[in-house]
Amino acid sequence: MTDEIHQAFAHPEARAAAMAPANPPDRLSLRDHIVAADIGAFQQERGQEQRLRFNVVVELARGGGDAGDDVDQILSYDRLTEAIAAELAAERLNLLETLAENIAARILAEPQPCRVFLRIEKLDRGPGALGVEIVRSRAEAAPVTAAEVPHPVVAYLDNATIAAPDLSARLDRLAATAAPVVLAVGLPDTTRPATGDGPCQTRIDLLAIEQNAWVLASRDPRLNVVATRTELDWAMKQGNMVVWAPSKLVLDTPGAPGSGEDGVALAAWLAGELAALRLVVHGPVSLPAACRVPVEPA
Repeated sequence: MTDEIHQAFAHPEARAAAMAPANPPDRLSLRDHIVAADIGAFQQERGQEQRLRFNVVVELARGGGDAGDDVDQILSYDRLTEAIAAELAAERLNLLETLAENIAARILAEPQPCRVFLRIEKLDRGPGALGVEIVRSRAEAAPVTAAEVPHPVVAYLDNATIAAPDLSARLDRLAATAAPVVLAVGLPDTTRPATGDGPCQTRIDLLAIEQNAWVLASRDPRLNVVATRTELDWAMKQGNMVVWAPSKLVLDTPGAPGSGEDGVALAAWLAGELAALRLVVHGPVSLPAACRVPVEPA
């Protein structure tokens, strides 16, 4: 009984450990995440934001291989905070119990989790923290559609556009669209090594494009360079304008363009992969011969 009482008031991570089998699974945890929200069944709570503290532990199904250091192969911490934000934004709720059920179900909709330990506490309703704690497994979770990633606009910028004095104004026009914006660039005008070896040359070309991406990012403070699908998805959900560094996705994706020489073709491929609304091409460059999304000159 003493152990059960201790576990009941322990952090969810301690409960997860106590309930684990002899060969415990890997766990991902989010501790003391505090968000202000309008929630509660009492009239005095309506229209008044109060602080909620979230503690989450996710037990992960063991995959068939080692993900290594690849962020796209693991459950991102962002998925936990996004699940909380999505449920708080979906509707006003009266009960923490309902919020906890919805968040757990959303987390379990991801492919990696097998069990979720979740504690939510109200910090402003009394002298202490008032809360609820639940444990849910994939087997008992109701189907939930994961938050959809918005469809972006992909824009290719040639080198003259990158160097143009009105670059910020052009970016302002792109940002004025209702969709998130992903920028792509091609090779810089500088000389790069030539090897005569196809795979080696592809990597050199892709690295040169990434250098050009950083040049673009240096010209406007709102721009960040991103390389992984996880980073792209997060940026699009946040509505951030980003510059794509292509090496990782191109080299990791079967059927990706086999050369980095044609930056517009790479941008067209990315637009198709992201199910973009359209590809906007800046500069006097040839439009891609094939593209899965509409293409228009800027």
